[in-house]
Amino acid sequence: MGELFTPTHLIVLAVVVLVLFGGKKLPELGKGLGEGLRGFKEGMKGVTEEMNKPTETHATKPEETTK
Repeated sequence: MGELFTPTHLIVLAVVVLVLFGGKKLPELGKGLGEGLRGFKEGMKGVTEEMNKPTETHATKPEETTK
């Protein structure tokens, strides 16, 4: 069966993408994909930081009522 991403497969994939989207749309497509991945990484970083942050529990005194 062979490898999935051999150089020949990547060349064929690049030609198909070029035909489908055209040369002028590829930079815009790449920029949008890069921004999306950057946002995803930042979001994942925030989630992992929140999960690793120790939780603070404050013991509160019951309020004393005086009559």
